Amino acid sequence: MRRSVKAMRKRWVTVAALGLLLAAVLVLLAGAEGARWPAEPGVKGSNVKKSGKLQVDVTNAQEGYIQASLQRSSTKRMKLRIKKGNDTLTYDLNGDARYEVFPLQLGSGKYEITLYENVKGKNYSAAGSVSVNVKFADPEVCFYYPNQYVNYTPETAAVLQADELCAGMEKKEAYDAVRAYMKRSFTYDYIKAINIKSGMLPDIDGAWSKRMGICQDLSAITCCMLRTQGVPARLMIGMADKNYHAWVVVTIDGQERLYDPTAAVNGISNVKSYTVERFY
Repeated sequence: MRRSVKAMRKRWVTVAALGLLLAAVLVLLAGAEGARWPAEPGVKGSNVKKSGKLQVDVTNAQEGYIQASLQRSSTKRMKLRIKKGNDTLTYDLNGDARYEVFPLQLGSGKYEITLYENVKGKNYSAAGSVSVNVKFADPEVCFYYPNQYVNYTPETAAVLQADELCAGMEKKEAYDAVRAYMKRSFTYDYIKAINIKSGMLPDIDGAWSKRMGICQDLSAITCCMLRTQGVPARLMIGMADKNYHAWVVVTIDGQERLYDPTAAVNGISNVKSYTVERFY
């Protein structure tokens, strides 16, 4: 009988220890529960639309993104134009037939996706076009995912840091923690700002490794860290007074909040007004 009681006590202790361990793991994972990742494109069962040289996986369009690529690799320069109503966004598309993620950030409705191929000089001709209709239950849905402008993976250093930094935090707490982290950890890259070329995309990994970046790099890092913590964050591009600039807008508890990481690290100061041109 004594042995039976001792055995039962031992089992209870073991169960309790496992319960505490599970609780600790859940707390550690809580900050990352909002992370969302694009599905693997072009696999069996995917809804892939093809036209000319273009192929677009629209399987998860209702989640606020599409994945586009060439059907075959090409050495020519390619442009992808995404249009909804009177609004048009134009992107570079890689020539190696590798899928890239593009957001559907213009709200519910019909999107037209057209590929343009460079034929000579600055001249392009249409090389394929598809369309997709979407109706979003959450208008912020696309701002939870990575895309061409805010490009990261589960292994990205900024993602891993955000998971550690924000473990167990609510959205507002995570927002405050990421802002404080950006302010104490980064500086503005004045040399890159002088040498930047048109069409350069934000570089999350490069800026992270140097702990410095220009406005679009710092904004992309901020969006990356917040999105993986379940905070919808938009990378905004437009004018800060008379300066071409990038910054961040997040939505928490239905309220929009503007955060400028470049201003936080003294890369720009005394901005009186922000004018949006586009966002990702």
